Amino acid sequence: MEANKRLNIEDIKAVIFDVDGTLYEQSRLRKKMLFILLKYYSLRPWRFKELQALYHFRIEREKRPGYSCEDLENEQYTWCSDKVNLKPEQIKQLVDRWMFNVPNQYLPGCVFPGIKELFGILKGMGLKVAIYSDYKAEDKLKAMDLEADLIISSTDPFISRLKPDPKALLYIANKFGLPPSSCLFIGDREELDGQCAMNAGMPYLIIDKKPFNTFDFYTNLIAEISPASAEVQ
Repeated sequence: MEANKRLNIEDIKAVIFDVDGTLYEQSRLRKKMLFILLKYYSLRPWRFKELQALYHFRIEREKRPGYSCEDLENEQYTWCSDKVNLKPEQIKQLVDRWMFNVPNQYLPGCVFPGIKELFGILKGMGLKVAIYSDYKAEDKLKAMDLEADLIISSTDPFISRLKPDPKALLYIANKFGLPPSSCLFIGDREELDGQCAMNAGMPYLIIDKKPFNTFDFYTNLIAEISPASAEVQ
């Protein structure tokens, strides 16, 4: 949609959120995890290639926008196995530990201000709240004390596609029995989240990139939707 076009919140029946970088400040969490990882592997230098595996896992995913296959959940671990001479099963274990488990204990301190209040307000307004994450997100939502009506990941077997492929957004809209135009997608990356929404014919918002201590996107959004309108892109 055009950047200057306004959408009446009354037209919106569901709000879909990205997770990493949208519900919490990703750089804040990554700094914490970098310290923990360096501390852990500095005492185990013979396992340094495990750090390399985590790095290449992220990079190889970034190289494949819109990628689709039959089994993304398992195929993603094969992309960097040759680079670090580790089996896909070993990389999966590393990713599960250092990306999906250990970081969760630090998520509460990284949640953006206003997001919990916004979730409550949306549900109070009778709107559906959904999650569309690049990665598995159920445990992350629990760690952030957030609840959604539907949680979908790019690696779910019935999706198996990376953004900006719109399949997941269209799936969510269909599950809610809504046209895409009645759903609002909120993300943090124009080239992926914004394009994904445009591909789905769905209005969207991209959060402001501000330091954590000055971040006010969600408090401003609450103020906007309370009267009845929000500006979308």
